[in-house]
Amino acid sequence: MMNADLDIYLLTKARETIHLKYQKVQFPTHQIFINVMQYCNLLYLYKTINGKKVKYDEYGINNPDHVLFIHGLGSSSLVWRDFPEALSRRYHTIAIDLIGFGESDKPKEDYTISFFTKFIKDFINEMKFDTNEKISIIGHSLGGYIAIDFAISNRERVDKLILFDSSGLLKSPTPLLLDYMNAVKVTDPILRRERINRVLGNLYSDPTRLLPIIVDFFLYFIEKPGALEAFESAFMNSTSSRIDSNQIKKIENIRCLILWGEKDKLIPVSYAEQFKQLLSAAKIEIIKDAGHAPFVEKPAIVYQSLMDFLK
Repeated sequence: MMNADLDIYLLTKARETIHLKYQKVQFPTHQIFINVMQYCNLLYLYKTINGKKVKYDEYGINNPDHVLFIHGLGSSSLVWRDFPEALSRRYHTIAIDLIGFGESDKPKEDYTISFFTKFIKDFINEMKFDTNEKISIIGHSLGGYIAIDFAISNRERVDKLILFDSSGLLKSPTPLLLDYMNAVKVTDPILRRERINRVLGNLYSDPTRLLPIIVDFFLYFIEKPGALEAFESAFMNSTSSRIDSNQIKKIENIRCLILWGEKDKLIPVSYAEQFKQLLSAAKIEIIKDAGHAPFVEKPAIVYQSLMDFLK
């Protein structure tokens, strides 16, 4: 195979890997997976925010209504699968890798919620929306906490909020969150994969739904320079602070959809009602037979809920 043909072949495989078209693919070695991911970088979009490279995906750029996806702790924009692309039939959708995660730069910082909120504000400003344009934000877990904090300090910029299994009300880390942190800190590569596989499986209603490629993605990102430090900092800050109940009153009437996996073991479903008490205009949907990421386990149900709410 000629070099040009090889490049095209690897780029094609990289694109298939990104979109999980072959969801049950297993790579012979983790190094082969890393090589494919290096080609994936050629397909990504990047912006420079405050001197740092930030990876994002963008679809439906000609649509007037904007929707921003914010992922959770230790994750990346890939967690949303094809949701941003699917919603782009009606909306301009953007899915980012938070600073410190995924393919975005990982500077040495104190990854507080306010740090992430400023990052989101700077990113949105860099997108050059008109000053009178609003944006709807979809946040998962840590991303939900960030979305709420952003809305509190930038109410005039936010149209709607959609929160998936959001953090922000924890008094301390749950047992599975502690398992998550401890698994990430394991240095032996074989034991780390085993621990991560167990923790990620427990995020699902049914652990057998975890695809091997998801573990490959996680390990690929967490092994990048600065990733572990960013993870630890974000973990400590997000699990040791709570949303200020007085501040959240500023957005208590915001249009909000709270979706929660009925069998979430990371942040139990009881927190959905606690958020509802703070966001009086919010609507709650509990997704049956789903864990911490219901949009992964029940995509058809969640897609319809998103389309109904956003219209």
